Amino acid sequence: MNIDSASLLGSHESLDKRKNVLLSAFSQVLDRDAIITDIETQKPYECDGLAMYCALPLLVVMPETVAQVQAIMRICNEQNVPVVARGAGTGLSAGAMPHTEGVLLCMSRFSRILRIDPKACTATLQPGVRNLEITETAAIHGLYYAPDPSSQIACSIGGNVAENSGGVHCLKYGLTLHNVLKLQVVTADGECIEIGSEGLDSSGPDLLALMIGSEGLLGIVTEVTVKLLPKPEATQVILAAFDCVEKAGDSVSHIISGGIIPAGLEMMDSLSIITAEAYAKAGYPTDAQALLLCEIDGTRAEVDEHVETISALLEESGASSIRVSQSDAEKELLWKGRKSAFPAVGRISSDYYCMDGTIPRSKIAYVLTEIQAMSQRHALRVANVFHAGDGNLHPLILFDAKDPDEWERAKAFGSEILTLCVEVGGCITGEHGVGVEKIHDMLMQFNDAEIEQFHAVKQAFDAKGILNPGKTIPTLKYCQEYRSLSASSPKSDLS
Repeated sequence: MNIDSASLLGSHESLDKRKNVLLSAFSQVLDRDAIITDIETQKPYECDGLAMYCALPLLVVMPETVAQVQAIMRICNEQNVPVVARGAGTGLSAGAMPHTEGVLLCMSRFSRILRIDPKACTATLQPGVRNLEITETAAIHGLYYAPDPSSQIACSIGGNVAENSGGVHCLKYGLTLHNVLKLQVVTADGECIEIGSEGLDSSGPDLLALMIGSEGLLGIVTEVTVKLLPKPEATQVILAAFDCVEKAGDSVSHIISGGIIPAGLEMMDSLSIITAEAYAKAGYPTDAQALLLCEIDGTRAEVDEHVETISALLEESGASSIRVSQSDAEKELLWKGRKSAFPAVGRISSDYYCMDGTIPRSKIAYVLTEIQAMSQRHALRVANVFHAGDGNLHPLILFDAKDPDEWERAKAFGSEILTLCVEVGGCITGEHGVGVEKIHDMLMQFNDAEIEQFHAVKQAFDAKGILNPGKTIPTLKYCQEYRSLSASSPKSDLS
């Protein structure tokens, strides 16, 4: 079935009338302060972290119980009203941008940690719990939650589930997908179901893997059970500087092929090094063209052995300097520089466009060289800071949003990066999702038959297509029109 967001509401119906009908229905199940109707108060909800895409909904609702979420979904399903779920709003693909004819379902009041089970090493949480809060709460039991996006201080676990977020430790410990055991989900028609199990496996098709990363298209997550890990006995970080990006990129494959999987393996180029150092004072070598941050964890003996082996591999790969953290404080400072890179770049540019694509590790050096050439062609600076271990790129394209020409060049630059990712065997997203931002880029990676299958999955979970319509999966009509225009003019853009 071809889901088209424009068909959800009849054009003959007045939006004001629809708003009043919804307000009356929601008032039966929600307190008045849980329904936001005025434009001024709705403004903070008009976009996620990608502020170039904005819209205001008919209503914002803020439920506190699963029963309220169910009631909201039943009302919207009966009325054919679009529903967009929102967590902390830290997403970077406009996936949580409201639908102008629909309801924004804000899950921020679902903010409780329901239980920590130190024996089973699990935590059960409401979706509005912050990522970092999980580790902070589990720390008293000597446990932590491994996925740690750069926005972990603010992003919510529900949003992490929607986008399948990773972070600096995803190389060894996996993405959200690999660390979630069970979900409670409210369906488009208001039913409450459980997916997954607290056991090592569950019967039937792997619906958990289908739900994680589905960007709010298949259901509303109301509870999450995650795995917790014991804190390692020892952890050290190696900082290696390089006089060229190519050497740093090639060293990533050398480390992995050496038989060691670091807990984290991150890379930064010259511009990101300079800006992060000015911001965080982490002691980064500002004359380096690239640096790697490599974290090793495990027993004390394992860490000592792996630090020695990796240091030797980095030296063989052409590192100009190597530094190993000697204390927890030094380790945290080195990571602070990396995790501060995004806000640091914000100090040198009025705006930046954070891209997200994934490539094979063996192509890092080639792709970074090509990105620098694109930077020259588009006359826009770019800072590269990313998860080198799993090839998840995050180029930051610097531009001025007040200049329409620069924004158009930034979008074209970003699309060219994603095209390159696909050409070298990668994909158009690693952890930020597709949302609105990359919906036309889906056509670079998937053919019409594959996209039709995505729609079949969507139809199975959401027959009326009310959940986050117009996001992530392009309609087949859009595919045909886009491919037709692209064939006649490569620069055509339907976005």
